[in-house]
Amino acid sequence: MSSYNESPEEISQATQGYVMQQTMLRIKDPAASLPFYQDVLGMKLLGKYDFPAMQFTLYFLGYEQALPEGDDKAKNDWVFRRPALIELTHNWGSEKDVNFAGYHNGNEDPRGFGHIGISVPDVYAASERFAKYDVEFVKKPDDGSMKGLAFIKDPDGYWIEILSAEGITEIILSQ
Repeated sequence: MSSYNESPEEISQATQGYVMQQTMLRIKDPAASLPFYQDVLGMKLLGKYDFPAMQFTLYFLGYEQALPEGDDKAKNDWVFRRPALIELTHNWGSEKDVNFAGYHNGNEDPRGFGHIGISVPDVYAASERFAKYDVEFVKKPDDGSMKGLAFIKDPDGYWIEILSAEGITEIILSQ
């Protein structure tokens, strides 16, 4: 890291307006992933962008109530100003490749990326709903030593933590 040094005030001023805008996950098949994120998790598809020359498509999803009116420039500008979106990247042909082993989810060696988190009003109710969709659980709310939170897998095996603000606060404060 550089030896360049700023005061906390300078850092705050220089980074004003920064937003955690997206996390990208590579997916094998949008026909499996999009229904999961839209129907199971309730996200909306906010933007789809094809890159034919490079043979991939980007899908941006998030928890927005309505999409804006306007031309493509206005809509794209709006999408890329939203906080906390999921970007699903589909490299064309992976869904048909019988030798494609899938992407590394970061939870096996070598470990790296771990999970994304979705805050819900009621972890138990959400978990019951996920079970109806036959979602694979890594951890159900009452499993393990941390009660009241769950982990599920998306179609590509990425882990998703299901938590409530109140529940996770209780867990943290009880330590």
